[in-house]
Amino acid sequence: MVKRGILAVIAVFIVWSILDFIIHGVLLQPTYEATAELWRPMQQMKMSIMYVVTLLFIVCFVAIYGFLITNKSVLSGATFGVLFGLAMGISMGFGSYSYMPIPLTLAWSWFFGSVVQATIAGVIVGTVVKS
Repeated sequence: MVKRGILAVIAVFIVWSILDFIIHGVLLQPTYEATAELWRPMQQMKMSIMYVVTLLFIVCFVAIYGFLITNKSVLSGATFGVLFGLAMGISMGFGSYSYMPIPLTLAWSWFFGSVVQATIAGVIVGTVVKS
């Protein structure tokens, strides 16, 4: 179980990082440029901290699945990922929109991006971590 958990963490981290690049580095880049006053300049961003935070988040994601989901399967992983993504997307997208002057389109983008990433992560975890 531990080896599969570690493998799941590695696989999800790689896929999550690729999706982060596509979502934030490509698709949302024009939105971030249009709202540049809200963000640190690239040279001041703390990317090493972001990678550590992402890794710790994924460890928690995999651990919650491993410890709390009894019927481990691809379907269970996908369901877990969708629900986790909805919770994360609502919080990240619309929670941030409630106190930050971001465009509503960015809130929706963060919401949908979170759902997509967590769903894919759930499928990966459901495939790798089995009973």
